[in-house]
Amino acid sequence: MVSAILAFSTILTLGACGANDGRGSDDEVIIGLITKTDTNPFFVQMKQGAQRAAREQGVTLQTFAGRQDGDNESQVQAIENLISAGAKGFLITPNDSKAIVPAIDRARQQGLLVIALDTPTDPADAVDATFATDNYKAGSLIGQWARAKFDNEGRQARIAMLDLNPNQVSVDVQRDQGFLEGFGIDVEDKTRIGDEDDPRIVGHDVTDGAEEGGRTAMENLLQKDPSINLVYTINEPAAAGAYQALKAADREKDVTIVSVDGGCPGVDNVEAGIIGATSMQFPLKMATLGVEALAEFAKNGTKPAVTERKAFVNTGTKLITDEPQDGLTSKGSAWGKQNCWG
Repeated sequence: MVSAILAFSTILTLGACGANDGRGSDDEVIIGLITKTDTNPFFVQMKQGAQRAAREQGVTLQTFAGRQDGDNESQVQAIENLISAGAKGFLITPNDSKAIVPAIDRARQQGLLVIALDTPTDPADAVDATFATDNYKAGSLIGQWARAKFDNEGRQARIAMLDLNPNQVSVDVQRDQGFLEGFGIDVEDKTRIGDEDDPRIVGHDVTDGAEEGGRTAMENLLQKDPSINLVYTINEPAAAGAYQALKAADREKDVTIVSVDGGCPGVDNVEAGIIGATSMQFPLKMATLGVEALAEFAKNGTKPAVTERKAFVNTGTKLITDEPQDGLTSKGSAWGKQNCWG
């Protein structure tokens, strides 16, 4: 049963679906949203934005989520359900950028418009469009900030890299590699995590993008090298967990944590000095633009255009910190709290 493996909800009651033309009964236009999980505040906000946009556009939204980050099987089943329901198209944040591609191919062969949100597929052109943060830039911004801070303080960095999971999905790779390049480290192959040989990097560990995972990964890397003084984290829940491990080791005051997200709890942690800097994303904008694009496609077959000189529609990122560094444009936590999500 679908209910056994998917987190599922709809914003409107669905009637019986007809042929696969994206319309159910009474010319109902069906679209979908498939997120990585339904617990991460980023995806909760994305779902809320999609629901609101769907109401405004007069379309029916079916929403699905994986059981946890990395759960490709549930996302494949969600795509099959949307094809069977006669959906016109769907938005997806892939749990596995490569493994999801065959299911997306089947959907596009059936005439569905597929838009990736936040996390590109691999290859990127497996979908019709991607609406996302420039994740490489988001990583680069916090890398540049950390480099400026450490240079100004005359400190040599000992870096812990707290990544997402072993799958090396595109968003994970881009943030990790962007941070390292922003910090001034040769990343060797930009499409791979962990092939660097810079002695400043203590090591990499995975967090599943969760607080518990961040705490465990930080504990592991502190055991490897207690002199760590700079921590990169894939997202702010992982950063919160890393901080708890550092606090337990009585190291929280002399270690700098940087992250990506811009969620309200993360911005609160910037204000509290727990996170030194974070790159804010805009999931509400991603979801809203995505639903509007699907609705437009349902009306007249128009597909979205990408941002100039990009392979995707760039939904923007802002550096949030209360310790601004020369040469970097940033916003403080007060601005961040006015524009955060979750």
